[in-house]
Amino acid sequence: MIPEPAIDRLAAMFRTPDLTGTRYEIISTLGRGGMGVVYLARDTALDREVALKIFDRPPGDANEARIIARLEHPGIVPVHDFGELPDGRLFYAMKRVRGDRLDRWMSVARDLSECLAVFLRVCETVAFAHAHGVVHRDLKPENVMVGEFGEVLVLDWGAAAADIADCGLRIADSTTIVGTPHYMAPEQARGDAAIDQRADVFALGAMLAGIARGVAPVAAIARKAQSADAALRYQSVPALAADVNRYLAGRAVEAHREPLFDRVARVVRRNRLAILLVLTYLIVRVMLIFLFRV
Repeated sequence: MIPEPAIDRLAAMFRTPDLTGTRYEIISTLGRGGMGVVYLARDTALDREVALKIFDRPPGDANEARIIARLEHPGIVPVHDFGELPDGRLFYAMKRVRGDRLDRWMSVARDLSECLAVFLRVCETVAFAHAHGVVHRDLKPENVMVGEFGEVLVLDWGAAAADIADCGLRIADSTTIVGTPHYMAPEQARGDAAIDQRADVFALGAMLAGIARGVAPVAAIARKAQSADAALRYQSVPALAADVNRYLAGRAVEAHREPLFDRVARVVRRNRLAILLVLTYLIVRVMLIFLFRV
């Protein structure tokens, strides 16, 4: 038999939340995640719209709000408020951001360099989280938002593992399997006890593979990031981002062994102005020599 309180909690998931005693009014539903529902709400005290996340379960989900509140970064939506509903479920209010999910944003024809610039912004945010002891563990395009004014935000930190006690990067000591299959590192999918920042590197590699479009150096970076053996991946997000930046700068990518023709073509592209000036100079010299001889 299911206890009556459990039935009440289940029913609460499918009706408009009772916000009695809070300063919020529900306007509409923005989306549902693995751990709760995000609503568009009005903050009656400050007369502004906010995103209100209400968890499906009663207390036990407070860590997500604490983690986000601890990570003050432009790539992470700030938390404004945190509390408990009359039915025991937790909620937190955060800045309402207008924009589109990365997967939808990329469904429109985009230049590769534009997509890689957004990817690097994601890397920057994740690297910041790692530096503060937090591993996201569920990175995917659906959890990244590109705002109306170019903001790039990493969302849904509900699966994150963190050591709140210190700022050193924590290994997530949990055998609970969380994440999204296509983006989960093998050790994460196995439920290994030791999950570190390299699990996020794997997920970023899976995201990059969806951006690569068959471009060999970028695809090679994605493959290295997705190595089944964590020791063969980039050992940090900054190392992954550095290889992407090398590609954008027209330099050799560490993960990709170039054929000679490709190397020459890359050098020519990178130095085309200087090469053009030298060729122009040589052509002019040859013409002058020919004219004076005549």
